[in-house]
Formats: sequence, structure tokens, C-alpha cells
Amino acid sequence: MSVVNVYWVYIVRCADESYYVGVTSNIGVRISQHNSNDFPTSYCATRRPVVLVYEEAFSSVDEAIAAEKKIKGWSRAKKAALIRGDWNELRRLAASRTKKPAERARPSTSSG
Repeated sequence: MSVVNVYWVYIVRCADESYYVGVTSNIGVRISQHNSNDFPTSYCATRRPVVLVYEEAFSSVDEAIAAEKKIKGWSRAKKAALIRGDWNELRRLAASRTKKPAERARPSTSSG
């Protein structure tokens, strides 16, 4: 019998309303650890309690870590859209990031 490993990318909302993004192979245990004093110097230690607001399963740890790194680099607005499952807003936010700064706020020079 083969064992299928599942790796989770997750987002928790901390008591101070910040988000924490992580990877784990056991999401239930990991959320319990965030809410306990298992890791007193961790980001979440002084921001408890935390609430799981997003989770996504991956069959490869490398894929999960890549997704975690990508999400960690996102803005708060983009993370919030992911949590809500608002795919249109995610696309809009992604498109606005790919435009050059001059393209984002180019003033009109036409007279009509």
C-alpha cells in the first residue's frame, strides 16, 4: 500500500489582523502549534489566537514551498482576495503589478 503525502500551504489571520503564510504536512497540528507556546519566538507567538482562513493541498513539498513563497510576496489585498476566492480581483491585482509605473498613472495629454 502506498502512502500519499499531502503538503498544505495555509494562511492564518492573527489576532492583530495580520496574515501569516506557511507550509505543513499536518495542518491541524500546525494550527494548534501556532495557538500554543510551542514556538515562543515565532511570528504568531505574540499574535495569538490565530484562525485558519485559507488552505491548499499539494502532492509535492517542492510545489507547496514554491506556492508559499509566491503568496508571501503578495500584497495584503491580494492575499485577502485569495482568501475570499475572488479570482477576478486576484487577476486585476496581478495585472496592475505587471504594468510599468508610468503606465499605471499616465496622465491624459489629449484635450478631448
